[in-house]
Amino acid sequence: MPGKLTLNELKAQVADGTIDTVLACMVDMQGRLMGKRFVGQYFVDTAWEETHCCNYLLATDLEMNTVEGYASTSWQAGYGDYMMRPDMSTLRVAAWLDGTALVLCDVLDHHGHHDIAHSPRGMLRAQIARAEAMGFGTIAATELEFFIFAKSFEQMSAEGFADLTPISSYNEDYHIFQTTKEEHVMRRLRNTLYASGVPVEGSKGEAEAGQEELNIRYASAMEAAENHTIAKHATKEIGWQQGHAVSFMPKWHADRVGSASHVHQSLTINGEPAFYDKDADLCMSETARHYLGGLLKYASDITVFMAPYVNSYKRFQKGSFAPTKKVWSVDNRTAAFRLCGDGTKAVRVECRVPGADMNPYLAIAGMLAAGLAGIEEKLDPGQPIGGDAYEGEAEYIPTNLRDATEALRASDMLRKAMGNDVVDHYTRMAEWEVESFDAVVTDWEIARGFERA
Repeated sequence: MPGKLTLNELKAQVADGTIDTVLACMVDMQGRLMGKRFVGQYFVDTAWEETHCCNYLLATDLEMNTVEGYASTSWQAGYGDYMMRPDMSTLRVAAWLDGTALVLCDVLDHHGHHDIAHSPRGMLRAQIARAEAMGFGTIAATELEFFIFAKSFEQMSAEGFADLTPISSYNEDYHIFQTTKEEHVMRRLRNTLYASGVPVEGSKGEAEAGQEELNIRYASAMEAAENHTIAKHATKEIGWQQGHAVSFMPKWHADRVGSASHVHQSLTINGEPAFYDKDADLCMSETARHYLGGLLKYASDITVFMAPYVNSYKRFQKGSFAPTKKVWSVDNRTAAFRLCGDGTKAVRVECRVPGADMNPYLAIAGMLAAGLAGIEEKLDPGQPIGGDAYEGEAEYIPTNLRDATEALRASDMLRKAMGNDVVDHYTRMAEWEVESFDAVVTDWEIARGFERA
């Protein structure tokens, strides 16, 4: 894959002046890149082995507030350090930035003895290891949906986010002419990501004005999360470079389509598709059925990992192509779980629950935990639904963050798979989001009740 670098290749490019800056980045709870910019020579001399960061980076909210109530870090404990150890297999050119390379880091205790269990990369690695112990390899791919706006973040912020105007004026789903108007952003995004070792397949207009979708080739579960995180970061930076705000907010306007991030997933055995059985109905193996059974049974338990904010739940609306009920289907976009590639070796499960705001490490880790539990418990998903999945008597996906938080807190499955400390940590994250929202007086409340109440 072009764009990937070895340490020796980086040393050579630093020596000849091609690269002068290295971004060493960890992934925070929100799925954002946090870290440091190193002078290239210092990185290849020393920092490629380790650097450090404040441990509050895995206990903050979107505003970077130091939130109380976490067991792992606090004012009482003094906010010490974590070690950031560069995973040199992720080293690459950041082709959308001049003279820059990027590497993702694992987060370890201060002395580098062990992974921090609630770090997103550590959580996903633990579930991958669990799958491997059961004899499975893990495969995933994500789709990134987002809106491009006419103005920049800075302009919109200065105006109080009062004029949220997309870059285009009408639905551009699969629309070539309309998306041509956005190519100054999208062409640069596709090409620089590919040149940075992210296997982008292509992009398309989505089902709203100014909405785009970026598709990345399937990879191992860890690589899929890495590709997603780097692509999301680059999308915002490239939009900013071109003078446009790019938002991954799931539902930025009540009358606009939401932005999703569907996750495709499957397992392998000895490199062969574990979800495929040529003699089974739909060519869907028993392993695939049990895995899907786990996703259905534990969908509520893992919803916080797929929908982490109050706004995430505004997307779940009837007739919106976002799911509302815990059902599965065959190639039916109204269901929470869609079987794709039936009848072929590419048979796989697409989870349509996550919004564009998901942290892919957490979402994929949660799905693996649920699916592997389904295999262990030999759960059967029942028959696929037909027709409109918005109708019928099936159980709803949690409709708000408060309910999803309680499902996470009560999840024996996740406590067994991830540990009490991890579940309690992310329960506190979700609690704080609810508390923060509850403390705010919204524009809706003022407009509705200022005079009439």
